[in-house]
Amino acid sequence: MKKLILIILIISYLFVSCSSSNTADNKTSSSNNKEILVLAAASLTDVLTELANNYKTETGTQVTFSFASSGALQSQIESGAPADIFFSAAQKQMDALQEKDIIDTNTRKDLLENKVVLIAPSNSKLNIKSFTDITNANVTKIGLGEPKSVPVGQYSEEILSNLSILDAVKQKAVYGSDVRNVLSWVEIGEVDTGIVYATDAKIAKDINIISEAPEGTHKKVIYPIAVIKSSQNKEEALKFIDYISNDKSIEIFKSYGFTVIQ
Repeated sequence: MKKLILIILIISYLFVSCSSSNTADNKTSSSNNKEILVLAAASLTDVLTELANNYKTETGTQVTFSFASSGALQSQIESGAPADIFFSAAQKQMDALQEKDIIDTNTRKDLLENKVVLIAPSNSKLNIKSFTDITNANVTKIGLGEPKSVPVGQYSEEILSNLSILDAVKQKAVYGSDVRNVLSWVEIGEVDTGIVYATDAKIAKDINIISEAPEGTHKKVIYPIAVIKSSQNKEEALKFIDYISNDKSIEIFKSYGFTVIQ
């Protein structure tokens, strides 16, 4: 009988010990579950997704994204949407947040440069060979980013204005909510041609790159990044910015067609 009681006591002790250990492990695991939220331009979708997967594998930190036009993201941040990092496709939107003291200016830096290109469906028979050809009568629909909130739309208007064809193009324009919207229209032949970033054209299917925007027709396409002042995860946010700025990540950016500013 005494032996039986002793066995029961030992089993009970082991059970409590294991339960306590599991609880402690769960607490430790929970404390190591770090996450940061990045609001980034739609043109960064593919490359940042790859980098975030690499980062999670190496550090365990989950990077969650909200991809949209830089203007739409700017408005969300101004309205108090939670975010740790803003990665814009243009200086304009970052400048606006800086003027309102919303970003940590000490963390702001220009990381990438892109190009603007004219594209058309691969099966197009419209004989478009340059930006000026899109004013031809046989071109009836031109995909552009919405210029009020989409940086590629702003660059597009600048290019078309400098080529003295903006008014003619506006009559045929179909405006997209972000650059990927315009890209998809061209891919499926919804529009005759469109203006997107070179990096988007690089990953697209069933399109041809007609021409890069002529030299001097628009401002440089610079991508600034910064930590949001209200972020509760500034340390982790800075670690991620450092990670995507290292040599390994730079090569990945280049593989997607970006120029890295160093």
